[in-house]
Amino acid sequence: MGLFKSEEERRVERDMKVRQGVRRIEKAIREQGKFTEEFIRNAQHARQIGDNAQYQFIRNSLKKTATIKRILERQLLAVKNAMLIRKQAEASADFAQAMSMMANEIGKLFGATDLVKTQADWEKAMAQSQSMEERMGMFLDAVEDIAAQDVDLSPTGEVVSDAEVDRMIAAETEAAHQKELDRLGGLRAELDSLKQEGEKQK
Repeated sequence: MGLFKSEEERRVERDMKVRQGVRRIEKAIREQGKFTEEFIRNAQHARQIGDNAQYQFIRNSLKKTATIKRILERQLLAVKNAMLIRKQAEASADFAQAMSMMANEIGKLFGATDLVKTQADWEKAMAQSQSMEERMGMFLDAVEDIAAQDVDLSPTGEVVSDAEVDRMIAAETEAAHQKELDRLGGLRAELDSLKQEGEKQK
């Protein structure tokens, strides 16, 4: 039945597949973010109890997770850029088609000689727009194939360095410490306020 689908139906199907792909990538990025938070907490705990072996294991897992997340973010950006370029190509094609119809009408008014040249010019513009759309379609297919492949996490394809992972853990630890200090500061201020009110009432 797919052979009898109109060009518009095939275009809508392609758009739906692209949007589904974008949603899957966005969901995967959110999941990697959650994994990152859990690994950071586990790494902090391992450091607190002095379990260096577990710390190194968790650190490597965190590095892998951060690498996957970064690759997914790059893929998402590539797909979104391709979608924008495709919309531009479609707009150009629509413009060329509209101008072609206008050229036909003008040609009818001004004679067959003008019609031949005008029609040739706009048919050339339409062909260029259509070839651009086809190239964007091929590009989207290539991006989808890349997203489906397994992520290569070999040392030569390393995206996230050990230093970056250490900074992530340290930054989260510092943020938690600062949050605790802020909480204690707020409690002290509240106690001081209550103390001052009590002295005023004496």
